[in-house]
Amino acid sequence: MPDHQHLAWLARSFGRPDYLPLSPRDLQLLEEAAEIVHKYPGTHLFKEGQVADAAYLIEGGEVDIYRTVSGSRRVVARVGPSSVIGDIAMFGGGTYISSARAVGRVRAFRFDRDRLLPALAKHPAICMRWLVAGLRQLEETQRRVIHLMHKTVLAQVADLLLEERGSDGEVALSQASIAMLLGASRQTVNESLARLRELGGVETGYRRVRVLDPDVLQAVAAGEKP
Repeated sequence: MPDHQHLAWLARSFGRPDYLPLSPRDLQLLEEAAEIVHKYPGTHLFKEGQVADAAYLIEGGEVDIYRTVSGSRRVVARVGPSSVIGDIAMFGGGTYISSARAVGRVRAFRFDRDRLLPALAKHPAICMRWLVAGLRQLEETQRRVIHLMHKTVLAQVADLLLEERGSDGEVALSQASIAMLLGASRQTVNESLARLRELGGVETGYRRVRVLDPDVLQAVAAGEKP
């Protein structure tokens, strides 16, 4: 069960706090509907094909969302704090269509379906927060799709690397995952990475990419000459 520190984070970070503030009663119901779970690197919050009996709100850390295709793991997204995952499958009452795996150490709220649905039905502030959180993630996905629609694969790769790089420049996505996220062939992605490497923008190795010069990538992403 969440303590006051976790509930305080939830009240100020989940959805849009300026829409409807959560009352003490709202927080009490969320406390009753949720539990805090801790996941170590490489462990799962849920797996593809399991019964979708819960949704998760990430409080700390990052999670890879992936699907298994022909025995290979294909990462389709990486999400972090304030992201809600598993809720679409949970609301539908079916099974999870993807797996959620902790990248590093992850701390999350786990909302059991049987306890969450009554809370959403009775308390509009909680329901609105949940709706806004889901719509925000959908908007981010749509913005990325629109942003990439008219770009070359080279520009798309540069754009994605800029977006996904860590503070040390490392991009924790394999070349296969980059191809999957962009809907491009692996060969085309490899050629794009080779071009970015020639320009001095990145260095590559086995299952890793590191951004060396963000300015080069920004110029390529904008269709300009580096």
